This record gives sequence, C-alpha cells and structure tokens, in this order.
Amino acid sequence: MKEFIYPEMMVHVPLCTSKNPQEVLIVSDNIDLLAKEMLKHNDINTRAVECSLDAIRNLDDSSVDVIICEMSSDAALLAHINRVLKEDGQLSITHPSLDEVEANKAILHILGKYFKVIMPYNIGNGSTALLASKEYHPTADLNLHRADMLDGNQFYNCDIHIASFAMGNYIRKEYLGIIKN
Repeated sequence: MKEFIYPEMMVHVPLCTSKNPQEVLIVSDNIDLLAKEMLKHNDINTRAVECSLDAIRNLDDSSVDVIICEMSSDAALLAHINRVLKEDGQLSITHPSLDEVEANKAILHILGKYFKVIMPYNIGNGSTALLASKEYHPTADLNLHRADMLDGNQFYNCDIHIASFAMGNYIRKEYLGIIKN
C-alpha cells in the first residue's frame, strides 16, 4: 500500500466533514504520520496525545471539534471521547476488520449512544476506519471547498471522500440497523 493513503484518509475525511474545525486531537502512538498531514490545514490547532486513557481523561469537556484516534476502543474510551468532543464533533477511529463482526458490533453499539452518524469508510489496503459524527453526514455535508483546495495530496480528493463510504451488500446486511447513516 502507498504509505500516503492511510494518513490522508484518517485526517481529511473527518476534517472535510466537519463544518468549521478549529481544534483537532490526534490519539496515536505514531503521531508524526498524522500530524504531518494536519499541516495542510494551517488554520486548525492540533494537539496530540499518546494512546492512553489517562491522556484523554485529563482533557477538558467539549474542547475538540475532531478526534483522530488509533487507540483500541472500549466503553471507557468512547465515553471520554464523547465528553471531549463538541456538540457537532467528528471522530475517525480505527477498528477491527469489518470481517470481525461481533467485535465491531460491540463498538458500533457503544458509538450509537453518542453519535447520530456512524459509518465505516475505506482507508486503503482493504482496511476501514469508522467515521462517527454528532451532527454532520460525511457525504451529504462534505465541505467541497476544503476538500478540493488542499494542496499536496497524493490520494485524497472529494470524489475519493464520497467513494470511500461505499460498502458491499454483504457488509450492509451484516451491519443493518447498527451502522447509522
């Protein structure tokens, strides 16, 4: 896989879904990869923390517009993410393969308590992330101006953004009633 696809998809999909992101939090043990991609959004303040529940627990309530998270999710993490996100916040989070249905259903049920929209999207090499949104829909509310005005992308654009949410029927059937779109 081209090494630029993953960071472009993890960063730009939630940022181009959010109406006016000002504060972004990256939760990763490989922060540099995602932080480098954030530099393309020069008007956004970016904070980064290591994958640690304590690091997230210490953040202020409703202080972040977008969270990009590579930490394994559980109920405690997702509750703190919900607390930290603003009322129209976005979350892009890695998760087990969509083939690991029971593990994903558990995550999706927890996310469903906090988010209006929860959709898997392709991030390259057959992998997916979850986009969870409290307000905006990732295809209906795509900020085309922001998506198309980003300089230096090798993969991401507005067409890729929309296409990344296309899933086969077997995925739709397996997750029917759990994925919220």
